[in-house]
Amino acid sequence: MQDIDEEEQSLFEAPPLAEQERMVEAVLFATSEPVTLRELESRMPHGSDAGEAIALLRRRYEGRGVQLMKVGDAYALRTAPDLGFLMRKETVEQRKLSRAAIETLAIVAYHQPVTRAEIEEIRGVSVSRGTVDQLLELEWIRFGRRKMTPGRPVTFVVTQEFLDHFGLESARDLPGLKELRSAGLLENRPPPGHLPGPDGADDPEEEASTGQSELFED
Repeated sequence: MQDIDEEEQSLFEAPPLAEQERMVEAVLFATSEPVTLRELESRMPHGSDAGEAIALLRRRYEGRGVQLMKVGDAYALRTAPDLGFLMRKETVEQRKLSRAAIETLAIVAYHQPVTRAEIEEIRGVSVSRGTVDQLLELEWIRFGRRKMTPGRPVTFVVTQEFLDHFGLESARDLPGLKELRSAGLLENRPPPGHLPGPDGADDPEEEASTGQSELFED
């Protein structure tokens, strides 16, 4: 009878921390998407501490070719930033973004949550629906909460996919606004000679590669 009680008790005891660390490593290794602590603990035995296991695993991967990185409120195993060039040919995907899309994305990242009207005020020109749709399709921006102002306009914020793509833990890790303006990515008014589209919106033919700026390179 005592042996049975001890066996039942063991079922509710969390495994040793070293074993929890191995479990977390296995889950992160098997998925390409960042995983939250809640998701990790839902897969682990009752009483496990995913946060403590993450801390141990993060220290274990320090200085190695693969690192445990925090992406928003989730975690993922990623190639060390200084070794990214080794995978460039296999992982780089050329995506053409219009200059308008790059500017719009930068404004959302720095001013989120931001409305379409606020984006247009900062850029100095109208934002076409196609520009916003492109960023939504890339899953780099998403709809945020409506503002408590007349008309309840919808806002835009950057996504976890955006942070993951550019290796950022949060939007606070973005370069300074002065750096963006010096790189020509943010302007308060359109450059000389800029001709808006027929409806006063962005020129769809004005394209720039995402790889042309330090902020938005693959």
